[in-house]
Amino acid sequence: MENDELAQVWKSQKQLPRLESPDQIIARAKKHRRGQLISIAVMSLTVLILLSYTLYFALGSWNDFTLGLVLMIASLIFRIVLEFAYLFQVSDKMVSLDNKSYREYLKRHYKFRLRINYLVTPICFTVYVIGFIKLLPFFKQEFSSGFYTYIVVSGFASFAILIGIIAYSILKEIKFLKKLNGNPN
Repeated sequence: MENDELAQVWKSQKQLPRLESPDQIIARAKKHRRGQLISIAVMSLTVLILLSYTLYFALGSWNDFTLGLVLMIASLIFRIVLEFAYLFQVSDKMVSLDNKSYREYLKRHYKFRLRINYLVTPICFTVYVIGFIKLLPFFKQEFSSGFYTYIVVSGFASFAILIGIIAYSILKEIKFLKKLNGNPN
């Protein structure tokens, strides 16, 4: 009878997930790195477009239009630098740590990343949106009402989609952190 009770207690204990094999960790890291590189590429392309636009139209004059462009560019450059820092920090750690140590490192890394996502990302996003809003009066003056409406609708639709992508990424990171902590839900 005691063996049955012991077996039930043993089965009811929370099962910790086994440590991933080095190949699984490397595959996960490569997938994460690819996602970061895509994000960096998209943000860099946006910065290049905004810089080109700034150099062509706003060079030599300082007004709300230029301020809006500078806010948008600065928020993106800050985020690109932050992503590069994460990218190289994780890859350096992956090579130098054993499986268990790397797992502990990933826990700390993703906890810190969540803090960044809850603080820095909203600030960067808000600065970017403020920059875009500063451009709108100039767009309204320079473009037809139909094209201006298109810019406003597509701009805010893009922001809504971007918020969805950011939220999805944060939820994926939270789920991964829970998995690392032994909570599969």
